[in-house]
Amino acid sequence: MTMSLTLNITVITVAISLIAMYNEALMDKLIFHPYTVHHDNEWYRFISSGFIHADFMHLAFNMFSFYMFGDYVEQYFNMIFGSLGNTLYILLYVSSLIVCLIPTYLNHFKQYNYNSLGASGAVSAIVFAGIFLQPTMQIGFFIIPPIIPGFIFGPIYLGITAYLSKSGQSGINHSAHLWGSIYGVVFLIITSYFMGNYNVLAAFMEQIKIYLAR
Repeated sequence: MTMSLTLNITVITVAISLIAMYNEALMDKLIFHPYTVHHDNEWYRFISSGFIHADFMHLAFNMFSFYMFGDYVEQYFNMIFGSLGNTLYILLYVSSLIVCLIPTYLNHFKQYNYNSLGASGAVSAIVFAGIFLQPTMQIGFFIIPPIIPGFIFGPIYLGITAYLSKSGQSGINHSAHLWGSIYGVVFLIITSYFMGNYNVLAAFMEQIKIYLAR
């Protein structure tokens, strides 16, 4: 039985994260440190930082969210893009690790004490691609059970995330969540238009129209 790409990414991320939690030198080498990226040209940190996490809770939350959404997003990609599905799914995940951190890099490359880590930006990209593909799915907030459709949850989440990113007081890189979410939707729309056989934007609007007409 072949493991899905989602499960493979999850296993790899869990393994590297657990090793890095007990290896400070490895953690320091992989973490996103904008100052070092800028001064030492260690650009790989845009990607490597997505495979390490601060603690077990951080890791568990990200990987649970990723697996819950990633499995069916991966299936949709294979349906929409055919033989290119797996390649584009991997491209979405890896490129979102980079794109979500560009604003962080631009804002903090002069600050030696700033670090960021975790797969949250890429996970957000997958989650929002999933919401765009199935906008009427019921979603909850954290421990709250599913109560509202995704097309309502999405704007609320983005609004809260944008506010928290601007306030910058939580110690969490909300900017990565915000830009990862937006990038996931943009990537899906553009690739499906030029390379797919499914109009995701039209399908998104039609699903919402049917839901509201009930």
